[in-house]
Amino acid sequence: MKHQVLILDDEPDVRRVVRQQLSGTQFDVLEAGTAEQAMDLLRDYALTVQVVICDVRMPGISGVEAVSYIREAHPTKPIIVLTGYPDLDLAVDFMKSGVVDYIVKPVEKDALVAAVEKAAARHQKFDPHDD
Repeated sequence: MKHQVLILDDEPDVRRVVRQQLSGTQFDVLEAGTAEQAMDLLRDYALTVQVVICDVRMPGISGVEAVSYIREAHPTKPIIVLTGYPDLDLAVDFMKSGVVDYIVKPVEKDALVAAVEKAAARHQKFDPHDD
């Protein structure tokens, strides 16, 4: 069974690129354009979503707020932040809060796949029954 990665980004092109980069891997991609959609998908697919990739700057509920919600509701779910606006202080804060990786767009396919595989392995380590 393929595991899933949830990409939360308000830009459809970014979601499309992530989906293309992860095609042919062990992961299927679920897409959310808003934090609300991501929260609904996490409720529905909590057992199969292994990794969440989250943008920072989005209208409505920001990525910072979304990460906080996900960490609270799904504490073993690894989160990768993918942003077009690098901010060292924010990156440090995210890493301290348990985010497993902070990646700046555009990201190369190999780097993204490696980050997702590493995060998924961490998820299995901490929640082996969550598959």
